[in-house]
Amino acid sequence: MGLTDGGASAPATGATIWLTGLPSAGKTTLAHALAERLRGEGHRTEVLDGDEIREFLSAGLGFTREDRHTNVQRIGFVAELLASHGVKALVPVIAPYTDSREAVRKRHQAEGTPYLEVHVATPVEVCSVRDVKGLYAKQASGEISGLTGVDDPYEAPADPDLRIETHERTVEDSAAQLHALLTERGLA
Repeated sequence: MGLTDGGASAPATGATIWLTGLPSAGKTTLAHALAERLRGEGHRTEVLDGDEIREFLSAGLGFTREDRHTNVQRIGFVAELLASHGVKALVPVIAPYTDSREAVRKRHQAEGTPYLEVHVATPVEVCSVRDVKGLYAKQASGEISGLTGVDDPYEAPADPDLRIETHERTVEDSAAQLHALLTERGLA
C-alpha cells in the first residue's frame, strides 16, 4: 500500500472510489488496473485493499454485522482522509450492507470530498467459479460459514454511480468504463 505521488504537476482533486461486490467479483483487479492508468496520468492514487486493512487496521474484528460495519467505517475514514489530500483512494471492499456504505458516503459529503460508489456486479455463480481465495469451496465443504452472498447477506446498491458487469467485459474495458465516469465527473 505505498502512496504514489505523480509529481508536482499531478492533478490535486482527490476522491474515494468504492468498489463493492461479492468475493471474487473482480474488485481488486479492477482497482489495480484503474490505479495504474491514473498513475500514468499523474494522479496520486492509493488502493485500500480490504484484506490488508483487516490485517493491519481492523485486526481483531470478526464478521458479525457490527464488526463489518466498524471495518467499513474505518476504511471510509482513511479513504476520506486520503481523498481530502488530493489522493484517488480506490477501495475494493465488499461492504455488504447499504447502511454502512451510506454512512461512508455521508461522511464524504459532510467533508465536501468526492465519493463514487461502483457496484462490481458479478453474479455469485461466476464468483464461485473464479473463487480467487478458495472461500466458496470452503463454504461448500462446511469449513467456513458467513460467506457474503451465499449464507450471509449482500445488499447490492440500488443506485450506484456505476454498475460494472466484469464477467461480460475485459479488465481493461471495465477500467476504461470507470475512468470514463471519473472523467465525466471532473476527477480524471
